[in-house]
Amino acid sequence: MNLCVLGAHWGDEGKGKIVDLLTPHFGVVARYQGGHNAGHTVYVQGEKFVLHLIPSGILHDGVTCVIGNGVVVDLTALFAEIDMLASRGIDVSGRLLVSDKAHLILPYHREFDVLAEARRGERRIGTTSRGIGPAYEDKIARRGVRVGDLADLSPDGPLASAIRENVAARNRLIHDSAMKADDVLGALAELWPRLRPLVTDTSLFLHRAMKEGRRVMFEGAQGALLDIDHGSYPFVTSSNATAGGAATGLGVPPRAIQAVLGVAKAYITRVGEGPLPTELFDEMGERLRETGQEYGASTGRPRRCGWFDAVATRYAVRINGIDALALTKLDVLDGLDEVKICTAYRRGAETITEMPGDTAQLAACEPVYETMPGWKTPTAGITEYDRLPVEARRYIARLEEVCDVPAAVISTGSDRQHTIIRRDTIAAEWFG
Repeated sequence: MNLCVLGAHWGDEGKGKIVDLLTPHFGVVARYQGGHNAGHTVYVQGEKFVLHLIPSGILHDGVTCVIGNGVVVDLTALFAEIDMLASRGIDVSGRLLVSDKAHLILPYHREFDVLAEARRGERRIGTTSRGIGPAYEDKIARRGVRVGDLADLSPDGPLASAIRENVAARNRLIHDSAMKADDVLGALAELWPRLRPLVTDTSLFLHRAMKEGRRVMFEGAQGALLDIDHGSYPFVTSSNATAGGAATGLGVPPRAIQAVLGVAKAYITRVGEGPLPTELFDEMGERLRETGQEYGASTGRPRRCGWFDAVATRYAVRINGIDALALTKLDVLDGLDEVKICTAYRRGAETITEMPGDTAQLAACEPVYETMPGWKTPTAGITEYDRLPVEARRYIARLEEVCDVPAAVISTGSDRQHTIIRRDTIAAEWFG
């Protein structure tokens, strides 16, 4: 069974650990959208790995990792990540493939991203300013540069012409900019020999792999609620982080996605701007942040924290066809007298149970909470569901009920081993 693993909230749900945990049961892990604005953190025997572009499955020998056409690639960031892995004994040779159709993030994209965010003022989105959005803008405007274009670096070729036009346009928009197209081309010429062995038609590779019976895991970045079409627009990412993005971002048919696992924290977080109905501004919010170490893996920015939002989660379940949840960071709630679940929103005199599509309306919503007893017995490191405190099991059962989806995987700590796999659920099919 091919599986799509994605975030069910606003990102940072712990997808890296879940992908890493599942990888031994799959032959291929394929990333389908986003750029190096994503940060997937994995702990292996106490050693911390933070991956931004390369799928988390790279930490396992014998697994092929794919960066699909839906990803925007900063080559400097990619090779920095490859070098980091090599320095820690992980060789990606022959195991990492990059789509020839993936678009490149170039220096003028980063420069323009910083400027555009500054110009927004109070309407800023909270972008990482790494050039992701401008690279996608160029892609949609049909002036982007794709990985495969680097095969022709001749001075009079189409790549050189496109970069000269793009640099000239950016220099006109950014008055203090004196970027030179030849410098950009020179940098690409230096990187191409190293990149070339990784480049292929990854859509064709995936087609052949599936035909041979290799199981494929489709890995999303960010979260469903940051999807460019279905998220809290305009405070979203620039790509389709939902399950549908796997088909377009990898060149596979929709029927290739045979199941969807949504990753969600036992509470909720968000980085950057945009509405977060259950956000806590008190000591409890600070406790969740510090206990959960809620700081961005890519930026280090503190995450905004709140109680679990079942309304938002139900929405993610619906638009992605999520078959089960992987519930992470349950142990962060250990020791609380009570825990809360947002089961509806109140907007003026109206109570609503579905997430509004209009961001202004969502920002005006107040959470309607259901309060449950907390648990004093630690859950950290527990690997069997029946060993969880009864109050924790009741909390999980209520989340399943209000989200209308089972919690098939429960993470009780940062390491691989700190996980409960509920074999009486669909998870048994994913873990062999």
